Amino acid sequence: MGIKKQYLKSRDICKVTLTLPKEQAKTAKKVMLVGDFNGWDVEATPMQKLKNGSFKTNLSLTKGNEYQFRYLLDSNRWENELEADKYVSNGYSGDNNSVVII
Repeated sequence: MGIKKQYLKSRDICKVTLTLPKEQAKTAKKVMLVGDFNGWDVEATPMQKLKNGSFKTNLSLTKGNEYQFRYLLDSNRWENELEADKYVSNGYSGDNNSVVII
Protein backbone atom coordinates (compact mmCIF):
# COMPACT_ATOMS: atom_id res chain seq x y z
CA MET A 1 0.00 0.00 0.00
CA GLY A 2 1.69 3.21 -1.18
CA ILE A 3 -0.74 5.98 -0.21
CA LYS A 4 -3.40 5.88 2.47
CA LYS A 5 -5.64 8.93 3.00
CA GLN A 6 -7.75 9.60 6.08
CA TYR A 7 -9.94 12.70 5.77
CA LEU A 8 -10.85 14.46 9.01
CA LYS A 9 -14.46 15.60 9.25
CA SER A 10 -13.79 18.32 11.80
CA ARG A 11 -10.88 20.02 9.97
CA ASP A 12 -9.65 20.76 6.45
CA ILE A 13 -6.83 18.29 6.97
CA CYS A 14 -6.13 14.86 5.51
CA LYS A 15 -3.82 12.45 7.31
CA VAL A 16 -1.68 10.82 4.61
CA THR A 17 0.48 7.75 5.14
CA LEU A 18 3.11 7.10 2.48
CA THR A 19 4.85 3.75 2.29
CA LEU A 20 7.78 2.84 0.04
CA PRO A 21 7.76 -0.96 -0.25
CA LYS A 22 10.84 -3.08 0.33
CA GLU A 23 10.86 -4.12 -3.35
CA GLN A 24 11.28 -0.50 -4.38
CA ALA A 25 13.56 0.53 -1.50
CA LYS A 26 15.85 -2.46 -2.17
CA THR A 27 18.99 -2.04 -0.04
CA ALA A 28 18.39 1.60 0.99
CA LYS A 29 19.59 2.50 4.47
CA LYS A 30 17.78 5.87 4.56
CA VAL A 31 14.80 7.31 2.67
CA MET A 32 13.70 10.94 2.72
CA LEU A 33 10.32 12.20 1.53
CA VAL A 34 10.87 15.37 -0.50
CA GLY A 35 8.15 17.56 -1.97
CA ASP A 36 6.00 20.68 -2.07
CA PHE A 37 4.89 20.18 1.55
CA ASN A 38 8.45 20.61 2.90
CA GLY A 39 9.90 23.05 0.35
CA TRP A 40 11.80 20.22 -1.37
CA ASP A 41 14.13 20.07 1.64
CA VAL A 42 16.04 16.78 1.33
CA GLU A 43 16.51 16.54 5.12
CA ALA A 44 13.09 17.69 6.40
CA THR A 45 11.03 14.48 6.26
CA PRO A 46 12.90 11.24 7.05
CA MET A 47 10.94 8.02 6.63
CA GLN A 48 10.96 5.30 9.26
CA LYS A 49 12.39 1.94 8.21
CA LEU A 50 10.07 -0.91 9.19
CA LYS A 51 11.08 -4.45 10.15
CA ASN A 52 9.81 -5.76 6.81
CA GLY A 53 12.27 -3.49 4.93
CA SER A 54 9.74 -0.91 3.74
CA PHE A 55 9.80 2.78 4.73
CA LYS A 56 6.85 4.78 6.06
CA THR A 57 5.91 8.32 7.11
CA ASN A 58 2.78 10.29 7.98
CA LEU A 59 1.79 13.80 6.89
CA SER A 60 -1.08 16.16 7.61
CA LEU A 61 -2.00 17.91 4.35
CA THR A 62 -4.60 20.58 3.61
CA LYS A 63 -7.65 19.46 1.63
CA GLY A 64 -8.24 20.87 -1.85
CA ASN A 65 -4.58 20.80 -2.92
CA GLU A 66 -2.21 18.73 -5.04
CA TYR A 67 1.28 17.99 -3.73
CA GLN A 68 4.24 16.91 -5.85
CA PHE A 69 6.83 14.67 -4.21
CA ARG A 70 9.51 12.00 -4.66
CA TYR A 71 11.46 9.62 -2.47
CA LEU A 72 15.24 10.16 -2.09
CA LEU A 73 17.08 6.96 -1.22
CA ASP A 74 20.52 7.14 0.42
CA SER A 75 20.93 10.74 -0.79
CA ASN A 76 21.57 9.64 -4.38
CA ARG A 77 18.64 7.79 -5.98
CA TRP A 78 15.17 9.17 -6.70
CA GLU A 79 12.05 7.01 -6.80
CA ASN A 80 8.41 7.81 -7.54
CA GLU A 81 5.34 6.56 -5.74
CA LEU A 82 3.92 3.69 -7.81
CA GLU A 83 0.37 4.42 -6.57
CA ALA A 84 0.45 8.21 -7.08
CA ASP A 85 -2.75 9.95 -8.12
CA LYS A 86 -0.89 11.28 -11.17
CA TYR A 87 2.59 12.24 -12.43
CA VAL A 88 3.89 15.55 -13.78
CA SER A 89 7.17 16.52 -15.40
CA ASN A 90 9.62 17.97 -12.92
CA GLY A 91 11.16 20.20 -15.60
CA TYR A 92 14.75 19.28 -14.77
CA SER A 93 16.00 15.92 -15.92
CA GLY A 94 13.02 14.73 -17.92
CA ASP A 95 11.82 12.77 -14.90
CA ASN A 96 8.35 12.94 -13.42
CA ASN A 97 7.23 13.83 -9.92
CA SER A 98 4.57 11.86 -8.09
CA VAL A 99 1.42 13.79 -7.17
CA VAL A 100 -1.03 13.15 -4.33
CA ILE A 101 -4.41 14.88 -4.63
CA ILE A 102 -6.11 15.77 -1.36
